[in-house]
Amino acid sequence: MTDYGHELLFGSFITPAAGNPGHVVALAQLSEEAGLDLVTFQDHPYLPAFLDTWTLLSYVAAATTSVRLAANVINLPLRQPVVLARSAASLDLLSGGRVELGLGAGAFWDAIEASGGRRLTPGEAVGALGEAITIIREVWAAGERGGVRVDGAHYRVAGAKRGPAPAHPIGIWVGGYKPRMLGLIGGTADGWLPSLSYLPGGVADLADSNARIDAGAAEAGRDPRSVRRLLNISGEFARSGTGLLTGPASQWAEELAGLALDFGISAFILAGDDPEAIQRFGQEVAPAVRELVAAERAEPGAQAKSADSAGLRSADSAGLRSGDGSAVASAAGARDSGGGPDSHGRWDSATRPVAPPAPDGYVYTSRGRAVGRHLADVHDHLRQELSQVRDLLQQVQQGSMSAGRARAVLNEMTLRQNNWTLGAYCAAYCSMITQHHGLEDRAVFPHLRRADPGLVPVIDRLEQEHVIIHEVVQDVDRALVNLVRQPGDFTELQAAVDALSDTLGSHLSYEEQQITEPLARHGFFPGQV
Repeated sequence: MTDYGHELLFGSFITPAAGNPGHVVALAQLSEEAGLDLVTFQDHPYLPAFLDTWTLLSYVAAATTSVRLAANVINLPLRQPVVLARSAASLDLLSGGRVELGLGAGAFWDAIEASGGRRLTPGEAVGALGEAITIIREVWAAGERGGVRVDGAHYRVAGAKRGPAPAHPIGIWVGGYKPRMLGLIGGTADGWLPSLSYLPGGVADLADSNARIDAGAAEAGRDPRSVRRLLNISGEFARSGTGLLTGPASQWAEELAGLALDFGISAFILAGDDPEAIQRFGQEVAPAVRELVAAERAEPGAQAKSADSAGLRSADSAGLRSGDGSAVASAAGARDSGGGPDSHGRWDSATRPVAPPAPDGYVYTSRGRAVGRHLADVHDHLRQELSQVRDLLQQVQQGSMSAGRARAVLNEMTLRQNNWTLGAYCAAYCSMITQHHGLEDRAVFPHLRRADPGLVPVIDRLEQEHVIIHEVVQDVDRALVNLVRQPGDFTELQAAVDALSDTLGSHLSYEEQQITEPLARHGFFPGQV
């Protein structure tokens, strides 16, 4: 767990489209109205479809009153460092200290060269960026004696006058991903500004990148905490969660709080031009993330409650074992606790293994409790879909829906698409892991196997039941196909839906009873809790 302790910032990342400049400015103003802290624009001076970013920043500064402004990020090869330093300081003075400086070493070298810039190798671009940061800081040091003198391999400044000094200490936030660049950021910059979508390993890359930045800071004699970690993100607001930053605002808040507490991200910048998304991000997500992170920072690990007493909720049928290891069974799960074959005949509940008890007195963090709660949240979604399946059966029997249409609806559901190969929880919540890594080595169950060998029999049983449930869902689909072929006989379909209700309800209860607490303790992948 890495939290560098910075104040949280939330911002927008707006396309500087030249075709509709009024809309661009309106989105910036909306960002301010929604309570966001920061408005940013990409910088591609070689693209005629985009407004010039520095001109746009100046205009938006005049059209707003409080929001901070930054390029995301400035194309350094086409922006001379001395002039850039004076431009940033000037706008900071004019705006009342609202400017930050996002810097990039350059990309799209054909376009840069076509516009009069120098083509650089990756190594040269990193070196040039380091020299530029030195020059910019020297220009801002208006109180120092003498002119700015830098005799670098890429920039030579021979006595340029200093000043003006900016209205506040402008942060230099650098976008970059490769090891040498990350080391430079740690040694010289005030912040790291990557895009989550550009990280080859997604969230999993954050820890390694942080370590490289920290090492660069230590080598330069700097405190690693002096380097703010920012992140450009994208996502979709939806009623139910289907992946990282795809779901309700509450899910966004918990996921971003996790990134703040686990990976030290202290600024989240939402890319996109959807006004509603900007409003929800500022008015719903940002306050909730601040509350979650503040609570964790105020009592880091000191919320001395067992997961059960702390309210790791047990939705319709979830149970949580408290510190003494006693099982908290639910009404929905009680029908299986007595042992013996189940009515569906697919398995015998009496043979289900039980997870080992939690350590006595274990203290669960608020993030850990949130991770545990997600299992019940995802299962609630599946229970809703099960209810929809029963409704589909009723509609088909009543003739208000065709079997073909019912089958199409079924195939769109999570319980059908998931295939039950690694559990509904992973499919619905863990795309942040599986997006760039194989399910086999980074999914929920393999992690829990490694974290607690005592869970292995439970995990084996859950995976066996997942295979059976997949077959039961297929039975419902086959019954619908057969109903199309032989209309009027609902016997097979009724039996298939009854079996699905029985197996799925029983399985969800068992899964919640056995792994809700381990998830709260171990997380769903290394470093999560």
